[in-house]
Amino acid sequence: MNAIPETPERRAALTGEIAARTGLGEEAIGSFLRAFYGAARQDPLLGPAFAGVADWERHIATLTRFWGSVALMTGGYHGQPMQAHAHLALTPAHFARWLALFEETARVHFTEEGAGHMLERARRIARSLEMGLIPLALPARGSPRALGVQS
Repeated sequence: MNAIPETPERRAALTGEIAARTGLGEEAIGSFLRAFYGAARQDPLLGPAFAGVADWERHIATLTRFWGSVALMTGGYHGQPMQAHAHLALTPAHFARWLALFEETARVHFTEEGAGHMLERARRIARSLEMGLIPLALPARGSPRALGVQS
């Protein structure tokens, strides 16, 4: 099977098709991100993770490029999300809260189709980050539990 080469015209057409189907656009995504991260910064669990962000305008611009790439296929983001979050000591509770707040905010800011589109991607990203950042709590080798022995 031959892959169709990526061209700026093809990317723009794909972005336009997604925008037409979902009602999403970079401006709508940027407005959503300001509302979402404004709420996340005030959240008792999530807020401390954002304490180290010195320049929020720059951070929102980066997040808008990221979500434009993820949701609209714009190709404008070229960072490393896993590395960017590695220092935060996140727990499963952080990911669960982030997703709940993301969904709540998306349902207010987007059409049903747009919210669904964003949420599908947010769940995938959260799952990937959680799996990459939080080590599995496996029993130690040779322990009775690891050997299948009931205590």
